[in-house]
Amino acid sequence: MSCRGIRTAVASAALLLGGVLFPAEAEVRLPAIFGDHMVLQRDAPLTVWGWADPGELVRVSLKADHVKTRADGEGAWRVTLPEQRAGGPFDLHIWAGDGSLVVGDVLIGEVWIASGQSNMEWPVRAANDAEAEIAAADHPRIRLFSVKHAISFEPLDDVEGSWQVCSPATVAPFSAVAYYFGRRLHTELDVPIGLINSSWGGTIIEAWTDRESMATVFDGGPRLARLDIASAREDSVTVAARRRAEADITSLINIDVAARRMASFDLDDRDWPRMEIPNQWEQAGLADFDGLVWFRRSMDLPASWAGRELTLHLGPVDEIDITWFNGTRVGGMGDFASRDVQHWNEARHYPVPAAAVRGGRNVIAVLAIDTAGAGGLWGADPAQMYLEVTAGGDPLSVAGAWRYQPGPRLVPVPTATPNRPTVLYNAMIHPLVTFGLRGAIWYQGESNVGEGGRYLDRMKALIGGWRGLWGMGEFPFYYVQIAPYKYGADPHFLPEIWEAQSDALGIGNTGMAVITDVGNVDNIHPTNKQDVGRRLALWALAQTYGRNVGGHSGPLFKRAQAVDGALRLYFKHADGLQSSDGGPLTWFEVAGDDNAFHAAKARIDGASILVSSPEVGSPKAARFAWHETAEPNLVNGQRLPASPFRTRR
Repeated sequence: MSCRGIRTAVASAALLLGGVLFPAEAEVRLPAIFGDHMVLQRDAPLTVWGWADPGELVRVSLKADHVKTRADGEGAWRVTLPEQRAGGPFDLHIWAGDGSLVVGDVLIGEVWIASGQSNMEWPVRAANDAEAEIAAADHPRIRLFSVKHAISFEPLDDVEGSWQVCSPATVAPFSAVAYYFGRRLHTELDVPIGLINSSWGGTIIEAWTDRESMATVFDGGPRLARLDIASAREDSVTVAARRRAEADITSLINIDVAARRMASFDLDDRDWPRMEIPNQWEQAGLADFDGLVWFRRSMDLPASWAGRELTLHLGPVDEIDITWFNGTRVGGMGDFASRDVQHWNEARHYPVPAAAVRGGRNVIAVLAIDTAGAGGLWGADPAQMYLEVTAGGDPLSVAGAWRYQPGPRLVPVPTATPNRPTVLYNAMIHPLVTFGLRGAIWYQGESNVGEGGRYLDRMKALIGGWRGLWGMGEFPFYYVQIAPYKYGADPHFLPEIWEAQSDALGIGNTGMAVITDVGNVDNIHPTNKQDVGRRLALWALAQTYGRNVGGHSGPLFKRAQAVDGALRLYFKHADGLQSSDGGPLTWFEVAGDDNAFHAAKARIDGASILVSSPEVGSPKAARFAWHETAEPNLVNGQRLPASPFRTRR
């Protein structure tokens, strides 16, 4: 019997192991991470665990290796199998008492866990060249496991998810960064690759950190204890208010009622306020708003479009939408009743029937529901929002000024938010602890912008906590230095996070992928995930696997030296310093004793750079790319970009 990620399985026939016959009809359970198509970590002891009846004898077999143990008083059991070389497929057999189960199509190879917020969660289907990448994703020895979102105030013992063989049918919703990372490893190492994606958009690093490690950040734990009390207490008034709002939203999304009212062609919306789209509604008039918002856009179409089938491209809608054209429903993603909110990063492409299209004025109406975090029509570039004749022709932009009208507001309930210390670690990481892996990749920090150097302390807590709990020593931890973006507050808040991420390279066995050249200052979700995954893989190939990849890091600032009215800046990974576009080096500044920074001329001099400014006679400090929108052009011979820095803090 194949378990396929199911927690419980029952044998249908007697089985023989070591000369002992075990009859059928007993229960044995495994966590979801042990399922068909899984990958186990090569060249390391293999820990397998699960549940059976208390005191039950449990035997586990993989290839020629057999181990046994007894379930404890609560039915939990754990065994360790000898390390294995890469290969497969194999079957993993588990016998408990007089029952058994089999996990099939097991490969032995390299296993990596990927975690963080939305840029790690961002799927292949929403990244660059999605159609071609999906079609080419026929890699049966790459296996994918996505952890379903969950929150808990106490550590859990299982997650929801299942292993899938990488193929054009399975890769589209998987983490693009993790997939491109794993694909490069698979190509270079020629061994099976297992990728575990456990990430959640819009989340803070504290949520992914275990309680004991988080206590080191919160001065021994008193503040964390207060947070525990606040988190565990349900405010009945708040809960009742949210339930009333949920009932109101449920009634409003009744299609007949909505189409007759807010989505109708004839509705007079001239008194509604305007919002420039694409935009997060929190930044455009609806601060701290979760709930339902109606959007309407009137636009004139050429007479030649009347009666022709169109396609409406909206970009992503965060999180749920129902969309109408002249009162006719043309599409929608997500479902409020079942809390299906996993489509917040998927672009909407809706066919508009010919019968709904008029010459002259036409009306697009979107009902958008956001249950937590940022909301609205905000995940696309303006160029990705347009209307076109399906048969071909010039498109018309639908970006710009839309009318909007808030509906019922969802009252935040403390227990519903993922942005509390430890709750994501408890639910989405702890159940995986001790599952054999080679290392971790991490892409997060956007939700912590504004915390400056404190983010370094949080990275130390997260990395140290995970390593200690896994008990595998100082396993590799490679992370992304987040991309430039217009956060709209102090433009130096983001560079302070960059600095903290650079400083985290002082933590043993870490590496940092710099992506200042592949971001999008107008979109917090840059879609070039191929280069992000590739750069993480370069660190792994060089540092973990000892491969000569010709360079794995961009230039990293090392020290500064004053020389004749200038500063000489020295770097690590500086071979072949150059300008990526052939022009003068950009985003360098210098300051004197007054700490007033001025744009500087920068000149490459071998493995160093000389920076100076006519406005600063005797430079005492320099900084590079010290602005949230900085997209500098300094790279090394491997065309890897330099990390932002400042010489004096």
